[in-house]
Amino acid sequence: MKTLTLFLLISLNLTIQAQEKAQGVQTVTTDFERVEIIRMKPGTDLLEGLSMAIKEKKINNAVILTGIGSVTDYQYHVVSDKNLPPAIEYPKASVPMDLVSVQGYILNGKIHAHIALSDENSVVGGHLEKGTIALTFFIISIGVLPDSLNMVNFDNYKY
Repeated sequence: MKTLTLFLLISLNLTIQAQEKAQGVQTVTTDFERVEIIRMKPGTDLLEGLSMAIKEKKINNAVILTGIGSVTDYQYHVVSDKNLPPAIEYPKASVPMDLVSVQGYILNGKIHAHIALSDENSVVGGHLEKGTIALTFFIISIGVLPDSLNMVNFDNYKY
C-alpha cells in the first residue's frame, strides 16, 4: 500500500510539473522601488543614453514604462522568419521621425527595449539598436525593480 501511495504521489507531482511547463507562463509579483525619468538632449544616442543612466543610477532591474521624443536617425532590428533562433534584419535610416513609444525591460543590467517611430505616412519599429539619435529630445520613464528579482532569462526564448 505504501508503494502504491508513493507511486501515486510521484505521478501526481510529475503531472502537475508537466502541466505548468505546458502552459508556458511564468509570473513574478513585485513593486516598483522608484520611478526614474531620464531626459536626453539633441544628438544623444538613445541606447547609449539609457546605458549611461542605468549605470549612473545603479539600476539592475527595471521596466521601461514609456518614452517620447524625435529622431534624426534610427536603427532597430526585427525578426524576419518563424524559425528559432529567428533570422534578423536591421532597418536603419537617416530621416526625421517622432518617437511615439519606448517600452521594455532592464534585466540584470541588460537593456531590452523596443521603439515605435512615426511620420505622416507610417509607423515603424522594433528592438532598439545603437544609432537612434535624438532630434529634439528623448524623455524616458523607468520603473525600478528590486535588485534581488531574478528575471535574467525572461527574454531568452530557450528558457
